[in-house]
Amino acid sequence: MSSIFSPKMPPLPPVEPLPETPELTTEEKERIQQEQAAVERKRRGRKSTILTGPLGVEEEAEVGRKTLLGE
Repeated sequence: MSSIFSPKMPPLPPVEPLPETPELTTEEKERIQQEQAAVERKRRGRKSTILTGPLGVEEEAEVGRKTLLGE
């Protein structure tokens, strides 16, 4: 079945350009920077509590311990 039996595609509508973004004031830029800094602080704080990696515990296991009987 060739293109004889399939309907023709309508032409695509013209692409509209993106609207202009307004310039930010210095107050808005400072507020955005403070918010981003707060997010980074929270991210660092939570990351320090994770003690294992994706492969499990990364430290070597303590194999032989002395017991009370004096091994």
